[in-house]
Amino acid sequence: MTTKNKLIRYNLILGSKRISNYFWLIISFLGGSGFFLAGLSSYLQIQILPFTKIDSISFIPQGIVMTFYGSIGILLSLFLLTNLIFNVGGGYNKYDKQVSKIEIFRLGFPTQNREIYLSYDFKDIRSVKLSIQEGLNPKREIYLCTKDQRQIPLTRVGEPLLLSSIEEEAVDLSLFLNVPLEN
Repeated sequence: MTTKNKLIRYNLILGSKRISNYFWLIISFLGGSGFFLAGLSSYLQIQILPFTKIDSISFIPQGIVMTFYGSIGILLSLFLLTNLIFNVGGGYNKYDKQVSKIEIFRLGFPTQNREIYLSYDFKDIRSVKLSIQEGLNPKREIYLCTKDQRQIPLTRVGEPLLLSSIEEEAVDLSLFLNVPLEN
């Protein structure tokens, strides 16, 4: 989401709260729980899952492997749930011509440094860089290049944006900041 006016531009950055992460959370939890309960059923010799037969599953080695894979699936789903709850990667980019400042804010994991806040003056910005890499793992990213050779990523992580929209966004930003656009 981008809010634009003549003096302030505000880009909201979507973090982990995407539909694909909810989908993988549910899939990994259900799959992990199924494997874990099947392994536990083979150990206890009790029918825990109503739609399976544990008669043919011996605890060593199949039950142990199923319990291990189930534990990994459940731990992966807990990791995804933590990402979703804390909206890791979410934040905003704010470009303010009134005070000639750029603010970049992102959320991380709940640690001592959960919030990442960067602030730059317009005079410290050298250019806006558009990086496009096609292929098996396409990347379409916009970077803010500073005079001290830093490249700060401005776009969200995840699904690549449409080529036309990211080009338009990079051109708009370079015109707003009155800096050149690199390729």
